[in-house]
Amino acid sequence: VIVISLYFEHLQDFFFFLPFSRPQEVCLCPFLPLHPLHISTHLYIIQHPAEESKVLRTVPLLAACLPQDKCKVKTGRRFSEERDPELSNVCRKSDTLILYPGAEAANLEEFILDSPTYPSTIIIIDGTWSQAKDIFYKNSLFRLPKQVQLKTSISSQYVIRTQPTNRCLSTLECAAAALSILEKNNYIQETLLRPLQALCSFQLQHGAQIRLSKEHLLKNGLYPKPMPKNKRKLRKMELLMNSVKI
Repeated sequence: VIVISLYFEHLQDFFFFLPFSRPQEVCLCPFLPLHPLHISTHLYIIQHPAEESKVLRTVPLLAACLPQDKCKVKTGRRFSEERDPELSNVCRKSDTLILYPGAEAANLEEFILDSPTYPSTIIIIDGTWSQAKDIFYKNSLFRLPKQVQLKTSISSQYVIRTQPTNRCLSTLECAAAALSILEKNNYIQETLLRPLQALCSFQLQHGAQIRLSKEHLLKNGLYPKPMPKNKRKLRKMELLMNSVKI
């Protein structure tokens, strides 16, 4: 089934046109907040160019819930001071964080308790895990802000797109969790998740299937593809089967 989405400016109309068993049109506007959420945190989404062509992506939903001056989306693979002075300035500020998991990342909730400067800006990379890794490590700007991660055991509600592990979250879910922590307001997370839940519900009611994580499929012998011959990719599969972070 081919899914085509039309994304209109400010998301005043967000439709999915789906042939066969899918509805002709679905509007998610009733699930958006009546007015953009009031937040003090500035959010920068660094989006891999490949995400722009994805139909069921979460960033448009996220942007529709937040004030335009608080949520900025920058698309590209490579960023530098010459190409983007604004982003360079943001990355150099002491109150900017970047949400990216790793051994050097601090737990966000614990960090804000001990930080002498309360964070005013958070950067999140939007893309597949391999795309996000490429952007993070090949752009020196993104290693200037303090690196933080979310400490959570919840599973993603973005069930119509396959995730590498059971603990991986979509960009919208990461932003929702981070903003609720930084703003100290759980209502923000509930509000941001509402359109995502509606999107998945509509799709599942009209032919879409729940996508289990690669980790789950491998552990339960359900992975539909032959194991890769490439040693690096095979090693990744083995780590997923043993619940090792990659």
